[in-house]
Amino acid sequence: MAKSKNKITLHKKVWCKVRYYQQLHNLSNHDLAAYLGVSERTLLEYDKDAKNITLGKLENFLLSEGLELDELLAS
Repeated sequence: MAKSKNKITLHKKVWCKVRYYQQLHNLSNHDLAAYLGVSERTLLEYDKDAKNITLGKLENFLLSEGLELDELLAS
């Protein structure tokens, strides 16, 4: 069975949910970068390829927003 080249990775799915949450809650790129512990430029890199986002960075964001992972993924 051949793999689909258009398959969306787990990293990308999670990153899309983070960006969606950001839009819904009117978070600035500055605030989102601070919650993740990265620079604003890194956010743009994640938009291109989210493979470098770590669980630790994601956990920082979730804790700062008072979210659980399943809540983020359900939005």
